[in-house]
Amino acid sequence: MILAGRGTTTTEMEKVSVAEKLPVETVRAEVAAGRAVIPANIHHGNLEPIVIGRAFKTKINANIGNSAVSSCPAAEVEKVRTAIKYGADTVMDLSTGGDIREIRAAIIAESAVPVGTVPIYEALGLVDDPMDLNIELLLDVVVGQAEQGVDYMTIHAGLLKEHVPMAKKRKLGIVSRGGAVTAKWMSVHNRQNPFYENFDALLDICLKHDVTLSLGDGLRPGCLADASDEAQFAELEAIGELVRKCRAAGVQVMVEGPGHVPLDQVQMNMEREQEVCDDAPFYILGPVVADCAPGYDHITSAIGGALGAFHGASMLCYVTPKEHLGLPNAEDVRNGVVAFKIAAHAADVALGRPGSRDRDDAISDARAAFDWDRQMELAIDPDRAREFRAAALAERVDTSDPTFKPDDDHCSMCGPKFCSMRISADIPGATEDTSE
Repeated sequence: MILAGRGTTTTEMEKVSVAEKLPVETVRAEVAAGRAVIPANIHHGNLEPIVIGRAFKTKINANIGNSAVSSCPAAEVEKVRTAIKYGADTVMDLSTGGDIREIRAAIIAESAVPVGTVPIYEALGLVDDPMDLNIELLLDVVVGQAEQGVDYMTIHAGLLKEHVPMAKKRKLGIVSRGGAVTAKWMSVHNRQNPFYENFDALLDICLKHDVTLSLGDGLRPGCLADASDEAQFAELEAIGELVRKCRAAGVQVMVEGPGHVPLDQVQMNMEREQEVCDDAPFYILGPVVADCAPGYDHITSAIGGALGAFHGASMLCYVTPKEHLGLPNAEDVRNGVVAFKIAAHAADVALGRPGSRDRDDAISDARAAFDWDRQMELAIDPDRAREFRAAALAERVDTSDPTFKPDDDHCSMCGPKFCSMRISADIPGATEDTSE
């Protein structure tokens, strides 16, 4: 039973209950059973709590952060603002260059949503050679990030030394940055994963600061050809063991998942995690369901994400159009968040989550009434909707015509003569009783 953490206090539970339109008892029971988590570090002062679990609305995460060659703190803060504006439920700082602590402090200060990290990235910046990493440094970094207010941390503790030869058989090998470094470290030193061997020390830190562990999939498949292989599922078995250790220690935990997965394997992957990891919340990257669309991977992955959420994933990690091509900017963040907000919403509607279809019904009413302002307000991306509407109006043949009305009961797709909704509304109703 998991009852530790600021996120499980009565006030936080009640806030989450209202947002989810579910009884507070449901929230409490799911968190206590480990089927849901409320990432809420005691040091993250401006945090608004959320719950992640498959009994609740599907959440989405936006990855931000600089690289060793690109971006700065101001640019990352802009990405945070963009991500939250368009609906991200959490953000992850994946910075790998510059003053990582400064960037993370700025992100936490700006963010009212939970913030996640991958601590090994900062640790790598503190050594000249990745092979010089050691458990003392890794745990020091975890402590420092916990004290800053990081709400959840991705730790690749389930990737074991015996798994590495399996990954070597793949077309793309290991595509996780943290996973690749860990695998090489184990091979060079002929030692077991240091986080796996010192997992109890990691749990003590998380318990003290109310940090949720996100057990990373260092062996996630990086292409369709590598999906659902022995390496991926061997690591998942080890992660299942670690989930049970987290729960016994009172530490909230979720599990990260693939990756690149063909559409026909998505359901099986979701169900396998539920079985192996005792239904810990599943946090999936995409999954990307086609490898041949660089520049459009926010679409290929949102397709997989919608299916993954329908079959049990609790949170979707967005993918931007820049995936596989470069570091995303604020506009890429916007496009990724919106694509995944749509995917999560589609799954919630299909699953009948409380209140999930209210917005769709309201926008349908606004369309029937040709209430353009209300349609814009209800759109997932109101700015884009207004932009397209304005462009459509500007394309009118003669806007100088005194009879021109920007809020006509039609749009430029059909025009006044072929507007099906207007024609439909004008069909005479059969109001009399014609029965014999």
